[in-house]
Formats: sequence, structure tokens, C-alpha cells
Amino acid sequence: MSETRHLLIAYAATDADGCTHALQTLRLPHLERLLAQLGRSAPEPGQDSDPTLPHERALAQALGLPSPATPWAAWESRTLGQPCAWITPCHWQAGADQVLMHPPEQLGLDDAQERALLAIVAPWLAQDGITLTYHAPLRWLACGSALADLHTASLERVQGRDTSHWKPQGAQARWLQRLHTELQMLLYNHPFNDERSARGQLPVNAFWLHGAGQLDALPPPRSPAPQLDVSLRASALAGDWAAWAQAWQALDAGPVATLAAQAQAGHSVRLSLCGDNGALHWHSGARPWAQRIQSFFRPQRLLDVREQL
Repeated sequence: MSETRHLLIAYAATDADGCTHALQTLRLPHLERLLAQLGRSAPEPGQDSDPTLPHERALAQALGLPSPATPWAAWESRTLGQPCAWITPCHWQAGADQVLMHPPEQLGLDDAQERALLAIVAPWLAQDGITLTYHAPLRWLACGSALADLHTASLERVQGRDTSHWKPQGAQARWLQRLHTELQMLLYNHPFNDERSARGQLPVNAFWLHGAGQLDALPPPRSPAPQLDVSLRASALAGDWAAWAQAWQALDAGPVATLAAQAQAGHSVRLSLCGDNGALHWHSGARPWAQRIQSFFRPQRLLDVREQL
């Protein structure tokens, strides 16, 4: 049996009016040709209140990881046998009735600033038995027993939104809320933020803990590994639907065209379109009679399935 090529596309469509308008004239010939060749699985609906996004859940399932509470920090850092999580510095903007998280990239932290900030925060976390190490930009690895049974929303789900909708859950949720309050107080008048304010930069006044969990063993590797494409993300989050449509056309002419050619050549392929809340999956193999008839007389377009994403 041939190995399955799996392409997952994040932000394939949203319920925004601008997205709907862009889809009216968007032509994606390779996608339409691919959908006509594949069978479709049952939709995987979701809700705006879900702690993770559809493409995050789909990728976890494709990798053989638990979902939706996926221990991304453990898997990506290859940390086994102990609870761990990612910590990302960010800026929260408090309003009259909401607390908005700015995308962390807007902080403009360079490597030296991040490491200086980590040096400020790490001793504070150590008092609660949490070790903190630098892993990648805006992604610090926290390890410790206090992180066990802690479930938080993903960073991508929360950024640009009201954080109060995704308060942490689990036995250690109260501990995390207390720790976050203490860290906010620590940084409120800290020289680190005073210097940033003097330069006209946003202060770092909050952190988001995400990807928590424990892995005792890595799942068997998938070959080929599933391919997550996030080229639509920036324009979708910015609400720039003209740029989003252009990005879709580039995606259609690139990875989608490649997958369509592989399907045409007889390879086993799988396509996942993921939106704000739900996901749809297509796959090689025998198709129900009704799907074959529909694909012949009325080829599917992205516009036709948008409402299920």
C-alpha cells in the first residue's frame, strides 16, 4: 500500500463577510480538480469557544498525538516523562469589558531582549518548582510538576481576542492565575519595561502558557509527515481578503497542484481544509455513488463548503 501524502490547509475559509465576497470570484482550478477525484469524509464541526483551532486538532490527529489537549511542548521539544508547556511573553490591552491579547510578534523582542526577560522571570517561576529555558523566539520551555493536569487554549486561538473566554482549566488553574498575577506585578514597574516604554514599544505585561501536557513516549513517525500549510494565516488574521485570495491562488498553483498530480498518478493522498471552527477531509479511495454523480454534474468549489469550516 502506498504511503499517503497529507496536505492540511489552515484558514482555508472563515465566516467573515470579506472572505465570502472574495470567494465569489476566486477560482482555484487545481483544488476543484482535486476535490473531483477524492472522496469526502464526514465534516468535523467545531465552535468558536473551542480551546484549539481546527488545523491544530487535525495536525495532532495526523501525527498520532492526543487531541484537543495536545502536549505540543513535549512533542516539539522531545521532552519525555515530565509535564511541560510553552510560555510566550505578550501584551494584554485592558478595555472596559475585555482583555485583548496582541499578537506576540508585535512586541518586537530581539534575541537579547528575550533572554534578558527570561532571566527576570525564571527565578520567579523556580519558586514554584518550574524550570524555564529558552527554546525558540517567543517560545520558552517550562517544566515542572505544577504543570500536570493543566489545560489552556492555544496561543493561536487566543491572540487578537478577549483572553477571558479561555481561562485555564484543570486542577492547577488557580495556581496559574495566581502566578500570572504575580508576574504582572513583577513587570509593572520593572526597568525592562521602562526602557521599552521610553523607546515607544509595548510593555511585556502578560504571558500565555500553552501546549501543556506530558508525553511518556513519542508516537511512531509518519512517513511522509503531514504537511501543514499556513500561508493563508497572516492575511486571514489581518482581514486582508484581497491578499488572502492571492495567497490562495499561489497555494493552488503550488502544493495543491502537486497533490492533485499525485492523486492523478495513483498515489494515496489526503486533503484537509480547516477554517475558524470546523474541518473537512478528502481522501483517495472508493467514493459513494452520490459523490461521484455530484462531482460530475456539479464540481465542488471552496465557496460550496465554506459554511462547514
